[in-house]
Amino acid sequence: MTDPNAIQPSALDQLPDRDPEETAEWQASLDAVAEAAGPHRAAYLMRRTLERAEGAGVSLPQLLETDYVNTIPTAAEPAVAGDEALESRITAWNRWNAAAMVTRGSKYGVGGHIATFASAAWLYETGFNHFFHGKEGDGSGDQLYVQGHASPGIYARAFLDGRLSETQLDNFRREAGGNGLPSYPHPRRLPWLWEFPTVSMGLGPISAIYQARFNRYLTSRGIKDLSNSHVWAFLGDGEMDEPESTTALTLASREGLDNLTFVINCNLQRLDGPVRANFKIVQELEALFRGAGWNVIKTLWGTAWDELFRLDTTGALVRRLREVPDAQVQTYQTRDAAYIREDFFGKDPALVEMAKLLSDDKILECFHFSRGGHEARKVYAAYKAALAHKGAPTVILAQTVKGHTLGDGFASKNANHQMKKLTVEQFKDMRDRLDLPISDAQFVDGVVPYGHPGADSPEVRYLQERRAALGGPAPSRRVHPVAPLPMPADKAFTAFDKGSGTQSVATTMAFVRLVKDLVRDKETGKRWVPIVPDEARTFGMESLFPSLGIYSPKGQTYEPVDRDQLMYYKEATNGQIFNEGITEAGAMAEFIAASTSYATHGETMIPFYIYYSMFGWQRTGDQMWQAGDQLARGFLVGATAGRTTLTGEGLQHADGHSPAIAATNPAALSYDPAFAYELGVIVKDGLRRMFGEAAPGEDPNVFYYLTVYNEPLPQPAKPTTPGVDEGIVKGLYRYNTAEEAGLAPVSPELSASLEQGGAPVAPRIQLLGSGTAIHWALKAQRLLAEEWGVAADVWSATSWTELRRDAMDADAAMLRGEERVPFVRRALQGAQGPVLAVSDYMRQVPDQIAQWVEQDWASLGADGFGLSDTREAARRHFGIDAESIVVAALAQLARRGEVKATAVKEARERYGL
Repeated sequence: MTDPNAIQPSALDQLPDRDPEETAEWQASLDAVAEAAGPHRAAYLMRRTLERAEGAGVSLPQLLETDYVNTIPTAAEPAVAGDEALESRITAWNRWNAAAMVTRGSKYGVGGHIATFASAAWLYETGFNHFFHGKEGDGSGDQLYVQGHASPGIYARAFLDGRLSETQLDNFRREAGGNGLPSYPHPRRLPWLWEFPTVSMGLGPISAIYQARFNRYLTSRGIKDLSNSHVWAFLGDGEMDEPESTTALTLASREGLDNLTFVINCNLQRLDGPVRANFKIVQELEALFRGAGWNVIKTLWGTAWDELFRLDTTGALVRRLREVPDAQVQTYQTRDAAYIREDFFGKDPALVEMAKLLSDDKILECFHFSRGGHEARKVYAAYKAALAHKGAPTVILAQTVKGHTLGDGFASKNANHQMKKLTVEQFKDMRDRLDLPISDAQFVDGVVPYGHPGADSPEVRYLQERRAALGGPAPSRRVHPVAPLPMPADKAFTAFDKGSGTQSVATTMAFVRLVKDLVRDKETGKRWVPIVPDEARTFGMESLFPSLGIYSPKGQTYEPVDRDQLMYYKEATNGQIFNEGITEAGAMAEFIAASTSYATHGETMIPFYIYYSMFGWQRTGDQMWQAGDQLARGFLVGATAGRTTLTGEGLQHADGHSPAIAATNPAALSYDPAFAYELGVIVKDGLRRMFGEAAPGEDPNVFYYLTVYNEPLPQPAKPTTPGVDEGIVKGLYRYNTAEEAGLAPVSPELSASLEQGGAPVAPRIQLLGSGTAIHWALKAQRLLAEEWGVAADVWSATSWTELRRDAMDADAAMLRGEERVPFVRRALQGAQGPVLAVSDYMRQVPDQIAQWVEQDWASLGADGFGLSDTREAARRHFGIDAESIVVAALAQLARRGEVKATAVKEARERYGL
């Protein structure tokens, strides 16, 4: 058995010791200190030695944890550059109105959260008074990711500033005809105030990192100088358990994003209960961020603790603070001085003696109230140090008490996240605690009043002066007047109008070629932002590497292994492509930053993010909703799409449902184009709508989802019949008829008995296909004509979702007394026979439009799990190949009496179904 006390082998054992005698002397010195002064003294000396080594530039691994004390000593704190008394009054008013707003709203049953802002008030107020830059300077200012549950405090400040009225506060969590306030930060609901939706926890941290990175990208590419913009992300300690919260930490340090600061409100509580009941979340986060390369500032204790630390001559207090678990710290917040004396101080003789020097009031002040996050001076010092630090991002771990100043009924209670109101007596206690001039008479019929010192009061003048000095109000979202982007020449969009001849081209390759042509445009080319998580070569994007370059803040410090090849891997500080690595979440966060640049920075950028379709809406769908919330504009491209097009990849890569998920998002315009020329029409229309001249009634704040395929197939020429472009954009057009395809029935014995002019009339069916399924429909069209005497017309359904939305709009119009015929009904009007729809997705996708199709309806789709096999075998398995379409078509016609019932059985046997 290994001796646990034995010195274990280490990496140093692999290095030759050039002076073993000197090494032995150092080790003996350490042993002597440990024996004479104890292990705590030895550990202290070792930490100070490591600090000295780091300061002297000696390369050593950093300690991942420091003591449970403030990083910045009280003696090193700078004076707050402002009127601390006035700032305290402003904060008191904001605390009051935040609680009043939520409490008054409770009578409508809409709820709200009080405790989060109560803990974080000084974290925000210090920033608003001294650090957060507004947009009245360069138009960008700082970017603020406000913790969602703290929104009442931000509304309260906007009320004090005169940007919100009492009526609006009373409509918290209600629409109120546009005069209300959304529950949380939401640009789509309050677009002049909120820039970033953050309450879907974990998305704020990753978005802030990629926003800071995108700011550097815009600067490096010469689009806009954002060297003075800073990104601030306010997060909860419990929120850091979300995988998205920590997934990009190393990217931020690797790229030296010192334009980014995380402020983590460490009130030690989740939404329900402690974050780390038996452990210490601050220490865990410190180790996590230090290990990821971040600068860490701990702001844990208020000035009341200074006396205790001065009395700690043995280190007993620091040791005790490190060992007490978070849930016990929370308990101290709610217990009396006697309990704290016994449980905290009573564990160590040195602490027992220390406690004898402390009054009960002093103990309660320290353990109930005095936290670093509750003192402007402590927070100011942390923020200033964060901005001064260069070369790495900073995280501030600010310890607070959840429900601070709300009284004993709220502070540190496990249930305080669900507590939506205070009683009148609790408000009066809060009033006295905050020393606010609100009289008992102002509580009319038990309703708590809002408080305001007056538009010309010293508090409001000070607040407005500070914001004016910092560049205007914050938070604030402004969409600057940006000229519509000029439309690129038609040549790029019409490159495939004549088809590809004998060459087989996958629609993925066609899309990449289209983008390659568009990025060459002199006017708009530089505004394209290609984003790919990994496998750029899978999508054929390597052709963009040499011409556009891959963005890297360090450029290319190595010679690429493929330097002698035409499509070599080229990185550059002004590179245009984001090649993110294996992180769909990171790529999506980058897309959001780029797609909202028109508002954040007044610079229109055109992102297209291309990825395996299976790993988009399924894996990062919450971020797609975030994009819609943030009014994103751009192109999401689900490549290698469909359930049967990825040969042999199996169920994990087989996307049979992304259009169904995309259809749930009102901001996503989902298209499943079949041919290369359709891509040109759709992208051109998307550029017009989102970045050019949107038509009346069109919302430009949308993003497009295009599914493209990796199956190389001949690309046909674009039909010349009228209305094709309109049909492509709206979702449906007739590609050809049986006659246009040069087909005629050759089996008149299966035709209907009705004759016209002595010739049997061929049964007719309408085949609707989307994406790659159109090719199976075209083959089925030929089989039906040549083998079964059936005429089939083939339609390309570029967007089942847009057809459905148009039809739903028509239904809504009808209820308003307006006459509107859905486009799908108009398009199919007069089309003979039943309709059979087919796609490479679950039947639910085409079935979206069934209720608005007047003809008999049937559909085929790839429902169920995928499988590893050839494309042909997979399509036969799902019953969506050409032969399966023929059988389904005959079955429809047989039910109508237009072909013999025996034809269906005969077809099944002939095709081996």
